[in-house]
Amino acid sequence: MDTRRRSSLVLAAATAAAVAAGGLIALTATATASAAPTAAGPAAKASAVSPFDAAGGASVPFTEYEAEAAHTDGTVIGPDYTQGTVASEASGRQAVTLGQGQYVEFTLTKSANAVDVAYNLPQGASGTLSVYVNGTELSRKLAVTSQYSYVDTGNIAGSKTHHFFDDSRLQLGQNLAAGDTVKLQIDSGDTGTATIDVADFEQVAAAAAQPADSVSVVDEGADPSGGGDSTQAFRQAITDAKAAGKEVWIPAGDFKVTSQLPVDDVTLRGAGNWYSVVHSSHFIDQTSATGNTKLYDFAVFGDVSTRNDSSPDNFVTGSLGPNSVVSGMWVQREKCGLWLTGDNDNLTVEDSRIIGTTADGLNLDGSAQGVTVKNNFLRNQGDDSLAMWSLGSPDTGNTFTGNTIVQPNLANGIAIYGGSDNTVSDNVIADTNALGSGLAISNQAFLQPFNPLSGKVTVSGNTLIRTGALNPNWGHPMGALRVDSYDSAITSVDVRISDTTFVDSPYSDFEFVSGGGHGYDVSGVTVDGATATNTGTVVVQAETPGSATFSDVTATGTGATGVYDCPYPADLTPFTVNQGSGNSGWSGTWGDCTTWPQPGGGDSSGGTTSGSTDGGTTSGSTSGSTDGGSTGGTTPPSDGNLAQGRPATDTGHADVYTASNAVDGDASTYWESTDNAFPQSLTVDLGATRTLGRLVLKLPPATAWATRTQTLSVLGSTDGSTFTTLKGAADYTFDPSSGNTATVTLGSAATRYLRLTFTANTGWPAGQLSELEAYAS
Repeated sequence: MDTRRRSSLVLAAATAAAVAAGGLIALTATATASAAPTAAGPAAKASAVSPFDAAGGASVPFTEYEAEAAHTDGTVIGPDYTQGTVASEASGRQAVTLGQGQYVEFTLTKSANAVDVAYNLPQGASGTLSVYVNGTELSRKLAVTSQYSYVDTGNIAGSKTHHFFDDSRLQLGQNLAAGDTVKLQIDSGDTGTATIDVADFEQVAAAAAQPADSVSVVDEGADPSGGGDSTQAFRQAITDAKAAGKEVWIPAGDFKVTSQLPVDDVTLRGAGNWYSVVHSSHFIDQTSATGNTKLYDFAVFGDVSTRNDSSPDNFVTGSLGPNSVVSGMWVQREKCGLWLTGDNDNLTVEDSRIIGTTADGLNLDGSAQGVTVKNNFLRNQGDDSLAMWSLGSPDTGNTFTGNTIVQPNLANGIAIYGGSDNTVSDNVIADTNALGSGLAISNQAFLQPFNPLSGKVTVSGNTLIRTGALNPNWGHPMGALRVDSYDSAITSVDVRISDTTFVDSPYSDFEFVSGGGHGYDVSGVTVDGATATNTGTVVVQAETPGSATFSDVTATGTGATGVYDCPYPADLTPFTVNQGSGNSGWSGTWGDCTTWPQPGGGDSSGGTTSGSTDGGTTSGSTSGSTDGGSTGGTTPPSDGNLAQGRPATDTGHADVYTASNAVDGDASTYWESTDNAFPQSLTVDLGATRTLGRLVLKLPPATAWATRTQTLSVLGSTDGSTFTTLKGAADYTFDPSSGNTATVTLGSAATRYLRLTFTANTGWPAGQLSELEAYAS
């Protein structure tokens, strides 16, 4: 959330409190970090659910095509959930990287004459991509740049360089039909390499004609070529239109506006957001307005490549006044789309696209009443995509409904920070990252005076796809849907959560937490109706006192077990899960609060299950399941591979090749350390002290992995801090003709934490390992 109005003193204090989503830092003292879930191969590729396949969300004018599902000779990257990697910020956590001469080709399923492409370039790069329609190269190329990527926010605890993707759009100059192909290719003279995430193809209607009762900015001297400064012409058009009771007309063209406009009680209308384009990083900024301001059907492109919370680099800052409308807009490359303070009562924001902001997409910063935000598409926000923040005065009676949100890369998809009687309904949110959940209901104040949650909070009919993240400040996950008593208890509040769909949550679905580490209560929450499919760890992640009632919540394919109930601080009363009727598939409880369940790792902690069939109330466990539901996965037997599925960490890894790949039981996935940075280590926590006799080390069995020799040593520890050498540095040769395996004989070595330290590799400037298998002596 962008808090540009804070003073430098407040900024420092807020930073210390972890502005964006910090807090709970002390939890790392009592819990080991969860590994980021990874997957690879055709099965993972095919299973990525698109936000446009879900019920609800925005009705958009385009059809989206994923690059990894298109025809390509490039390299598919991901899936990956590791903070700071390009794939982790892609839609579906997958994308396609192209080098010289490589392409990705989309076959259309609907008519189109324009395309918007989400892409990434290496930092500092810029250039073009060649575009081919049915095999014929267009004369126009797609312009691409890294200028608006790679954002650093050192004032936000836990953030890394992020915001890797940008969008570029192009009208194709012809009408294409279903079955036609559009190819993006790196030819000679284009950029050297690019990663393509998605392509949004659209049939754009012809430019609209000027309304009769309007004043054209061109008639007032605006330059549609974009060469001259049109600020004064826009201001004059606004003055003349208001005096005559007319609209301001922005015809097709590119217009440069270099400072904010006085937009109040006037309509600005464009010929369509593909035609009428205003270039401005500070378009509207006003502390008050009488209202009835209307903004229709044009685009505003900023030039914002950083995040400065003291600068109003936004499309709209402040107040549009009551009964205003923002509709049919395309907003891109701003710090924020709309940062709204003052009187915006009964404002409607609809049918718009907000793309590539370095902070929030839209934030109701206190005192908003009756605002409706509906049917908008938001992608690639550097903070909350949509937020209500009750600073100064409460946000009351507002609604976020029917929006589609993809790739918020630092915070939440939707967040309600305080306020009363607000509603979040029928939204689709996908692919959150780093410091946020898909949806957050929170008493995190950030600044004072803050108005905590009160009255009723209604959250209904939302779909959350691959949402939730591994919070680097906490050392453990944030759930897909989080209820957070961060700075004050959530007690006298009626929180109603209904008909929620969770798809492929990488960690947990529901989380109840006091993120500031205070252990404030969360109670009065009712969950009525939810489906959770393929959740990474647990359905309910409870970490603070309080209670919630669950009915008709069903889960399938849960990675570990049903409930994690471990309060912080540890001496507090556990959360109470009240089970009503109709629940199934999540009756197990994680049994070891000193360790976190790993994604897909099963309940290896001795979790407990209560299976009463008459409902009931439990504290620290779960009861009331009527189906004998899942109690979690399985643990490798003591005489088998002791490392498989165990938590794994590394000193560094390249892109998607994370430590967990070396213990996932799949020899085709692999860990690769940071290039050219020996020594590098891979460490596995076996869960308990084991007496090891041998290790089996593997690389992928494919013949493409030429013979190589790696130099490594084996170390062990019983406490995770003091390591002793179990096997000194030696050379191990991996030959694909004999299965690409090597065996390390240890004799009899007692250890819990098993570490391999790599110092050389004849085949690659990094340590590489697809499987580390550990067997008892």
